[in-house]
Amino acid sequence: MKNNAYIYASLSILFWGTAATAFKIALQYVRFYELLFWASLTACLYLITVLMIKKEIKVLFTFTKKEYLLSALLGFLNPFLYYIVLFKAYSLLQAQIAQPLNFLWPLTTVLFSAVILKHKINFRNIIALLISFLGIMIISSKGSFSLSKIESLWGVFLALFSSVIWGLFFIINVRDKRSEVHKLTLSFAIGFFYIFIFNIANKFDFPDLKGLVACIYVGFFEMGITFVFWLKALSLSDSLSKISNLIYLTPFLSLFVINFILKERILPSSIFGLVFIILGILIQNISMNKNRMEKSKIL
Repeated sequence: MKNNAYIYASLSILFWGTAATAFKIALQYVRFYELLFWASLTACLYLITVLMIKKEIKVLFTFTKKEYLLSALLGFLNPFLYYIVLFKAYSLLQAQIAQPLNFLWPLTTVLFSAVILKHKINFRNIIALLISFLGIMIISSKGSFSLSKIESLWGVFLALFSSVIWGLFFIINVRDKRSEVHKLTLSFAIGFFYIFIFNIANKFDFPDLKGLVACIYVGFFEMGITFVFWLKALSLSDSLSKISNLIYLTPFLSLFVINFILKERILPSSIFGLVFIILGILIQNISMNKNRMEKSKIL
């Protein structure tokens, strides 16, 4: 069972490692909101199929009014708002810049924990934020620390804002005790309604075959099967921390794929900046684990 957990986790990391490259390829053929339309439709159909195979589709019609309203909020945050912002950022930035900036969500999760869950922010939290912020500056300015070297200020803002949206989504979602697959399926179904309206309100064109295949790949491997594999890995593992820490391999794998497939020359600043971001996140995790240990001693 333990080996199976690592197999599922490795597949998840492999698929997520290709996501940034897939975004850029798809955006060569479609607009950012069209990419979201086809990708989210693919993910939604996949998740519904999973529940149908498991004979659990009826569960989606058994929630309370409050739970449906919560799903409406979650669906607005993800997939709608999160991916609208993220895909727009990718349309403005190099993949090697957008991807690490989006990976700041573990830190934004901490900030929302302080605001929503009333968790305290200590000195180590502040140090972690400052270190990751240094990484942001290194990546976005390509190591020059000059605003004039930033490829797109608007793109950098959107990439960072996407991590804020995900942090908020994560905190709200973790407080919802329903099954993860059930929650995700319902939020994607409702979220697709928002996405449909957004596309209707804007110019919408049917993509050619290459564009459609790229969008389907994003929906299947970024939003659909990969999430199910990751949940499976967590459920089979006897050490959640070991499995969860594997996720930090994703951005480094992503840089390799970006270089190999997109032929982007990976700048030293992208690597160094990413190291600072990951270092900040790891320091943050140490702080969180220490707080949990202190609470357990008190209890």
